[in-house]
Amino acid sequence: MAVSREQIVTRAIEHLNRAPTASMGEIAQAAGVSRATLHRHFATREELILALGRRAHEAWRQVHEEVGLQEALRTGQRLEETLRAMVLSFVGIAEEHGFSLTEHLMESDAELVRSAEELEAREVELFAACQKAGILRTDLPARWVSNTLYGLLIAVRESLRRGDVARRDAPRLLLDAFLRGTS
Repeated sequence: MAVSREQIVTRAIEHLNRAPTASMGEIAQAAGVSRATLHRHFATREELILALGRRAHEAWRQVHEEVGLQEALRTGQRLEETLRAMVLSFVGIAEEHGFSLTEHLMESDAELVRSAEELEAREVELFAACQKAGILRTDLPARWVSNTLYGLLIAVRESLRRGDVARRDAPRLLLDAFLRGTS
């Protein structure tokens, strides 16, 4: 049975979340394809990682759309609801695309860097609006709040990967740690 490119990508993500430094041979084995087949889809490990990075950014962008981030920023309404929904949604991103949170190849691609900066800027704008509305602490720079959330997402990734917390508890733990430290 032939394995599609989409199946390879999905299995590669799953494997890289468990073993972020995996070689192409290890990724091919985890994907259930030969190394030659993997190389027909992705000539190099870097090409594969960058494709996975684009997929992670698309998921990140989708969270912004699903929680209505742009609308909340435009109207100034539902800021706290939007903030909470976004933070909770990021548990799924950290679980599915966790390896990309610390993969340095993501910073070697201008398109991914630009995309990350654009997505983060929207979130920083939300954090600043939440600070102005009294939802988040005003004595912290909005970028610090953003970096704090990013660090907590790495903690979520590692806690889930190692089995330190149950998946069902991760959203509550993330939201509680984030809000208690920034509100």
